[in-house]
Amino acid sequence: MLDDERCPNCDRINEVLSRVGDRWSVLIVISLAEYGTMRFNELKRNLGISQRMLSLTLKKLQRDGLIDRIYHPTIPPKVEYKLTEMGQSFREPVNAVGFWALENLSKIDAARFAYDEEIATLSSKI
Repeated sequence: MLDDERCPNCDRINEVLSRVGDRWSVLIVISLAEYGTMRFNELKRNLGISQRMLSLTLKKLQRDGLIDRIYHPTIPPKVEYKLTEMGQSFREPVNAVGFWALENLSKIDAARFAYDEEIATLSSKI
């Protein structure tokens, strides 16, 4: 484990990566990057995320400065979300991870299958 002398910012880096690297944050950023400004229920429908998880993740992304929440005082109230300038700067790395995942799905599936087969074989010998 690295100490503060060797990596004085590791705790902060870990904090940021925990937020921007979680599944729902990445998918929300990808959606907003792809479709632009979106309403809460549009995000919920597109992602298949629970209302509670979407609400929590949006609040955390807003707190971190990656998205803006725009409230329109209409009846019924209208709330929209969009990427901030910092959120826009996060598009490229998030898209790169997303494309990497798509390009490697079959390899990942094959590796998982091989691993599961090996574990099953070892387990049957015990």
